[in-house]
Amino acid sequence: MADIRKRRKAHVAKEQCVACGCCVRGCPVGAIEVVRGLFARVNQGKCVGCGRCAGECPASVIALREEAL
Repeated sequence: MADIRKRRKAHVAKEQCVACGCCVRGCPVGAIEVVRGLFARVNQGKCVGCGRCAGECPASVIALREEAL
């Protein structure tokens, strides 16, 4: 049986994002940026899946998803 490892990554529902920047300030690895003042975007290569951004988001539009490695 194959051992499939998974890792959590943050994802932003950009249609509901209010671009407040709370997630940017809360991210300990600098994996999030606000694009053109419209929505936040997560750099999946930098994201460590800690979930701090989701906890900081006042609009609750950031979710952690399991992704296969």
